[in-house]
Order: sequence, then C-alpha cells, then structure tokens
Amino acid sequence: MEATAGPVLYRQLLLWDQSLESEDEEEEISEPLVPNPWKPQNSSGSWKEVGARPGAWAQLVVALLLLALGFSLATWQLHTRGSATETLGSVAPPPSGHSHRPGVYHHGAIISPAATCSHLGQELLVAGGNVVDAGVGAALCLAVVHPHATGLGAMFWGLFHNSSSGNSTALTSGPAQSLVPGQGLPLALPALHLLHARFGRLPWPQLLAGPTTLAQEGFLVDTPLAQALAAHGTKGLCPLLCHSDGTPLGPGDRATNPKLAAVLHKVAGAPTPDFAWNALLSLLAKDLGLEGRSAEPMPTLEPALKLPLAQGILFTTPSPSAGPELLALLQAALQSREPGSDACPPHQQATETPVSSVLATVDSSGSVLLLISSLNSSFGSRHLSPSTGVILSNLVAKSAISTWACPLILRGSPDNTEDDVLGLVASGTPAVARVTTHALVSHLARPQTQVQHQHQHQHQHQHQVRQGLTESPSVCGQGIVLQVAAHAEHAHISSAPSGCCPYQGF
Repeated sequence: MEATAGPVLYRQLLLWDQSLESEDEEEEISEPLVPNPWKPQNSSGSWKEVGARPGAWAQLVVALLLLALGFSLATWQLHTRGSATETLGSVAPPPSGHSHRPGVYHHGAIISPAATCSHLGQELLVAGGNVVDAGVGAALCLAVVHPHATGLGAMFWGLFHNSSSGNSTALTSGPAQSLVPGQGLPLALPALHLLHARFGRLPWPQLLAGPTTLAQEGFLVDTPLAQALAAHGTKGLCPLLCHSDGTPLGPGDRATNPKLAAVLHKVAGAPTPDFAWNALLSLLAKDLGLEGRSAEPMPTLEPALKLPLAQGILFTTPSPSAGPELLALLQAALQSREPGSDACPPHQQATETPVSSVLATVDSSGSVLLLISSLNSSFGSRHLSPSTGVILSNLVAKSAISTWACPLILRGSPDNTEDDVLGLVASGTPAVARVTTHALVSHLARPQTQVQHQHQHQHQHQHQVRQGLTESPSVCGQGIVLQVAAHAEHAHISSAPSGCCPYQGF
C-alpha cells in the first residue's frame, strides 16, 4: 500500500446544535409559566372595548406586568441552559436524552499525561479541528509542561487512522541521529509539522498559540514533573526548573521558559517549516560550539504495517520501531492458545527505563491519532540550551530508543470503514510490545455482545452508549496504557491504571 500523495480529508465533526436541545426541552413543558399576553383569549379583549369595560386600565397594567415577568423568566431560562452546555469536559445528557459514563463523548476526546494539554486538545476539537490538530497541539503543549519526558528535542512516532478511507499512516522518525556525541538531533518540529500539513485542518499557528503562552506566562508544575525532579535532581536544569537556591520546583510551583516561547513564536510565523527548523538548529549549534550540520534523514509518513485477523485488521508502526515485534507477538499469541489464557509478561530488569510520553485522540467517526515521544531517559541529555530552552535527547542511555514505540489500532472489519475502531498505546516499561500484546489479547477475549447487538432496539443502543465499548485495558502492573475507541457513533477513552492520565471531550 502506498501513502496517498494529496491531503486526505475525513468526516468533519458536527458540533452540538443547541437549537435541537432547546426544541426538545421546550416540548416537555406542559403549561406555560405565565399566560401568553399575545394570544387573544376572546373577542371581548379588543382595543375598542378596553375603554368601555370597568377596570379596563387595571387589566391592561396587569397584562403588561405579566408580559415583563414572562420575558424575565425566559431570559433566565436561556442563560441557565447556556451556562450548562458551555461547561468544558462535562458529561451532561445530550439532546437525545441518554446519559454517558465518564470517558464517553458524542464527538471527540483526547487523553494525555497532563490535564493542561488534554484541555488544550479539547479546545482545538471544539474549534473545529480534527484528531490530528488536537493531538499535535497537545504534543506541543507537553513539550512545554513535561520536559522530563518529551520536548522539541524528543523523537516522535505516531499512528493515524483515517475513518473515511479506512487507511492507517505511520509517522516515523527513522534511526536516532546525533547532533553532538551523546545528544540527539531535535526532530520534533519537522515530525509534527509533517503530520499536521498532511492531515490537519486548523492553521498551524493556531496549534502553537497555547503552548507559546504557557512557556511565556508560565505553567504549574504537576505531580509527574515534580516526582521526576525529586527523583533525578536538577543538575543541568537550572534556572528553568529550580528555585533561586537551586532546589527543585515542587507541585504547584510556577515555571516559565521564555526562550522556548520565543522559539515557538518564530515557528508559528516562519514562512516555511525548514526555515523554522534551521533557525532552531542555528541557535543550538551556537550553544554547542558547532560550525555546521550535514544533511540528515528527516521524519516521514509511511503506510502502516498491517495484520489481518478474524476480528478485524491490525495496524502499527514499521521498523525501526517495535511495531514488527508487536505483530509477531500478537500473531503467536492468537495462534498458539485461546486469547483468555494469555498471561502477563514477566517483569524485565533494565538499567534505564526508556522514559516516554504518550497521548491519544479519537472522534466518533473512528478517526484515531496515537503519538509517542521520548528523550530516551528522564530529562534526556540534561543539557538545557540557554538560547532555546530546549533539552536534547540522550543517546548515551543503554535503552534502545526504538523499543518503546509500538502504537496499535484495530479496525473491526476490513470491509466496513464505519465499523468499530480501537487504539492502544503504552509507555513506561521496557516491555512495551509485550504489554500491548497482553492488553489487546485481553480485549479480544472479552464477550463482544455490545458490538453484536448494536443494530437492535433503540433502548439497547442507549444501554451500549452508557456502558461504553470496553473496560479499561490491562497492563499487568507495568507502565501505562491509553485506550481509545469509536463505537455506536461515540468516542470512548480509558486508561490503565485507571485515572493515571486526564482526559477531555465534548
């Protein structure tokens, strides 16, 4: 399969039409709150007879007061409805009247390690963006607020499933490349821009606005970043992540990165992606004492690897990621035994855990984006560039940078592009491929009665929407797994451990 040369468009998300909700709700009101002064009650109420009837002026004043009261109540009711539907991240009952459990949404959703970035991704979805816009915007946000796990110096791998075409495309960074010995070439910007230019919908500068503001005005240190600072110290990271006395910032402390904000601002206004990337490399070369840089392989978009199964078709990233290993493990697990007998993979000892950052986005039509990035160790090379605020990846660490990248998408039917879609992405363990294998095999072992009966009676359909497509994935106590799915025209999100990563949707 070859990647399509032109931009691929897929079904646009339909935003909630409040007019439909208002109409349904107003029909449920059996009696008006006040008499309708504009509706004639009888022929005796004509203006000709007003002056002739006793107390006519008093009746007119009462009618006007009732009219004013009616307008006041109507205004209050509309204000109350507007406030309820504008609450971000809520799971209020939709216009059709059925309710949802947390993590189930009508249109789209995103899950990431940072609440700020999940919220930013949701805002991009609400603004009319697709899953690629939301995912790329959230990845740029994580590059600011989670410098222990990702950043502009990180390497990126991704897997995008297009619900309209039924095709999946892999974002590959290629083999790790050194800018200087032990420090990797920063490929985040060209990788994310390539993905957005091919599949995104919103303007590129719009995706950079939120992350630029966070870097310039500051962000609150969250628990994952504070724990990484406490565990690994601040060597090479001051003043970005330190107090004036050199001690690490703690949860709730505010951090700013004005140099990184300046870089992101220039990227947003650059005439071409190459211009922005070359400007970043020039600043890094100045900091590192380099004179020049030879041409290097750049990130690419390639057709995803696929494996047909009885349950559907699997997609993952090609070599040098762990995708081929993942497909081999899955094929062996499904052929050698019943899915339910698959045991948790054994814990593997590693000198250095391949620290990484993952996120996932999904819309109700079945389009999915899974992104993984890594500095290859906590805080990467621990060299903070004074001119850019960027931390480069660590190529000295013994863990291979490709072993943590194997996102997986399962499309329920090869012949039906509107069938259920499931996405899994794992991080935080050297055995990512084995953990992902266990999560998928466990999913396939569960009864799929909800899927089998999704076209039956309407009350059964509503029950499916309330319950969701699957339970939370299993990770056997190793790392985390993010799971997204499209089922019954709804977007579903969960994680293991449950609650490890904030999600937002609408």
